[in-house]
Amino acid sequence: MIKSIQQVREEFSANGISIAEWARDNHFSPDLVYRILKNNRVPKRGESHKIAVKLGIKDIRANLRLKLLKYIIIIA
Repeated sequence: MIKSIQQVREEFSANGISIAEWARDNHFSPDLVYRILKNNRVPKRGESHKIAVKLGIKDIRANLRLKLLKYIIIIA
């Protein structure tokens, strides 16, 4: 299930985990994680995309389906 950015923030708060702590534990830049959670837009590519997937605000399978669909259209 995909979570909203607000749900992720609430989970951090409920579990007593800081965003910076989570970022460091997962080998991400704390600043980039803060920007993703503040922006209210789900990232599309790069490191931001990886963070969004790890946070649960983006589904990796949906992204793969889109890439596959684009590939099928190109070769058709």
